[in-house]
Amino acid sequence: MSLLSFFRTLVGLYVAVFALIASASEPNPLSVHVLDLQTGKPSPGIRVDLERKLAAGNWEAIGSALTDEQGRVRALVPASAMSQWVAGEYRVIFRTGEFYARTKQPTFFPEIPVVIQVQDTHQHYHVPLLLSPFGYSTYRGN
Repeated sequence: MSLLSFFRTLVGLYVAVFALIASASEPNPLSVHVLDLQTGKPSPGIRVDLERKLAAGNWEAIGSALTDEQGRVRALVPASAMSQWVAGEYRVIFRTGEFYARTKQPTFFPEIPVVIQVQDTHQHYHVPLLLSPFGYSTYRGN
């Protein structure tokens, strides 16, 4: 291997590592948090789906995640879908029926769709959900 070839390989590795570090440090633009009002505790294991409204009016699936032990999804927009994060309407769907079925509790809301308007793609959006089997509340958090 020539010195020039070695240098090119070294620079290529440096650029790849730098790009990986830069992309990992970029904050995700959307997070959620689910709290159980009945118990006062987080709600782990709730599937949360993210969809984007298209110009034709139909919805396109972008990502899906489960709430962690603290009831959070810290990064709902998958890295592979960051290029699709543009201004517009998004729907965050909390699949609460699955959660309550696992805990053997009845619920009136098998899913809770929350439609949000993203105006500035450089801002962080946080959607908390305060949940009980027969009611819920949500708002724009920070």
